[in-house]
Amino acid sequence: QVELVESGGGSVQAGGSLTLSCTASGSIKDISTMAWYRQAPGEQRDLVASTSSSGQLTYRDAVKGRFTISRDNAKHTVYLQMNSLKPEGTGVYYCKQSVKTGPAWGTWDDYWGLGTEVTVSS
Repeated sequence: QVELVESGGGSVQAGGSLTLSCTASGSIKDISTMAWYRQAPGEQRDLVASTSSSGQLTYRDAVKGRFTISRDNAKHTVYLQMNSLKPEGTGVYYCKQSVKTGPAWGTWDDYWGLGTEVTVSS
């Protein structure tokens, strides 16, 4: 019904930059919150940053000042600009979007992408 595809991951040295993108496609009527999560090996999936439809931005403390989340509503796309990357930023980055596929009075459903891997070497 709705598919999310992430891109932009890769391998960089500490201090480097990457920009991730995530585009949703399918029967989309509206999208509210868009977010990025990171899952390091052997750890749980944690929120990195999110953006609401009203423009409210939320960042994990460890990335404040280095990462910037943005969205293009017309393209159903969310971006994550990551600067000054650190080795602890290594992991699989997942996109989540809260999507409405039915009528205006319907529910919002969360959809996840398959993830894009980021490796930061020291």
